[in-house]
Amino acid sequence: MSRELNRLPLFKSVWLRIKDPDRTAFIFVNDDGSDERVTYAMLFENTSRYARLLLGAGVGQGDAFALLMRNHPEFLYCLSAALSLGAIAVPIDPRAKGRKLSFQINNTKCKGILVADEFMESIREIRNDTGGVPVIGVVYKKHHGVTSSALYPAVDDIITGLPGSPPDRALPMDLSRPVQIIHTSGTTGDPKGVMLRGQRFRDSALLGRIIYRYRKDDILYNGLSMTHGNSQSVTVFPALSMGIPAVIGEKFTKSRIWDICRKYGCTSFSSLGGMMAGIYNEPPKPDDADNPVRVVVSAGTPAAIWKDFEKRFNVKIHEWYAAVEGGLAHNPPGKGPVGSFGKPNPFIYRMKIVDGNDREVPPFVRGELISKMTLRPTTVDYFGKKNESDEKTRGGWLRSGDICHRDERGFLYFDFRKGGGLRRQGDFIQPDYVEKIIGEHESVSEVCVYGIPASSGAPGESDLVAAVASLPGKSVDVDSLRSLCTSRLERNSVPSYFQIVDEIPKTITEKALDRVLREQFGPDAPNVVRVQT
Repeated sequence: MSRELNRLPLFKSVWLRIKDPDRTAFIFVNDDGSDERVTYAMLFENTSRYARLLLGAGVGQGDAFALLMRNHPEFLYCLSAALSLGAIAVPIDPRAKGRKLSFQINNTKCKGILVADEFMESIREIRNDTGGVPVIGVVYKKHHGVTSSALYPAVDDIITGLPGSPPDRALPMDLSRPVQIIHTSGTTGDPKGVMLRGQRFRDSALLGRIIYRYRKDDILYNGLSMTHGNSQSVTVFPALSMGIPAVIGEKFTKSRIWDICRKYGCTSFSSLGGMMAGIYNEPPKPDDADNPVRVVVSAGTPAAIWKDFEKRFNVKIHEWYAAVEGGLAHNPPGKGPVGSFGKPNPFIYRMKIVDGNDREVPPFVRGELISKMTLRPTTVDYFGKKNESDEKTRGGWLRSGDICHRDERGFLYFDFRKGGGLRRQGDFIQPDYVEKIIGEHESVSEVCVYGIPASSGAPGESDLVAAVASLPGKSVDVDSLRSLCTSRLERNSVPSYFQIVDEIPKTITEKALDRVLREQFGPDAPNVVRVQT
């Protein structure tokens, strides 16, 4: 088998380290608490079968195909099969529907779709909008309880009996080949498809050693969708490269994350700012600090809860910053100040903060964060958008669109997205601090603070809205919440309105979609309560 493994590039480096093919590589935890264990042998054999499945559906070198599913082993098999064939996987946020879903399929010229059973209806709804792109197969999961459809073939039925050895058309490793197109969140319009090449997998594998400093005895956990770069770069490929096990949740669950980590002995998990706030807002439990996790690899930890989070759960936060287009900085535990995402590794990236004329600004002055690779040209390839790609890396520097600042020691801090900041009566408001205070209320499950144009009409000024979702079985105690805000917050930070919602809409990275909340907001809406006049 070892000679055959070397024909599948994803496993070439893994096989040099893993001599036991029956060793568990991944544990996929389903929503119902059941799990599916994947060995290295299963990865190899099923990658081969899925490669044959794709070839049989007419998907070969240079062809794109869509993946619409949550975190299941089949996702990983498909991604690895794409790498071995020179095909291009297009992972799509499984929550995508309607035009957003059809846009991503059409935008990337997909030749077929692999879909999980729970999202078949989403595919049916756009059948007329995708020009008849065929469904290659449906992945059925027992715990979903979905009845198979005669309209679409079941993947298990197709691959049964297919050889678990690489097809003749498997290609030798070429890191320059496109292997994946991941779309941006699309929070302001149609998402852009970022073309990722094989080099990204090797880069992600290296991050586990030189950035996150995983150890041989680590067990990693990630509940973020594999359709996003975080799960792949922080967990999947570092784990594969180092030969350490990883636990992958079907989807993120803030209420069960510690139970999952305890059950499987996870020593590190990946999180994002919105997730950190959600976990922190869960009601405190006596055993919060009794868990095996030593480090949380987090991007966007709200400074207001950073230290309290570490103390309550007995963990250390390893803060970092990156985007699917590029850029990388990090703040290991004990190295930099709370609230900072650290500094770039000079052997990988250079970073600076500039004004509108690309002049570097002094410490504590806000500007746009831009970055440049040290050893390779800095490029971005938006699929079918050359002009946007060139503009993104104008002058050889990647334009992040993030407004940041640095302190006198060079540590970097995120302030807000370009065109975003919240200002009220001349003061810049820290939404994370307001969210911390509101999130600590006993009736609140989630909160998102955003701005709307100030009723005063003052240019650049905002009125604050706190969108609030209650804990299960409770309702938001508005009067108590109003009293909490007025007693704990400075006047300019007290929200003008509470917007009571069933849940906070989010991107695939668990970032609150304030755009959607803003569209749903109305000062006289029945779910909106005025706090200040």
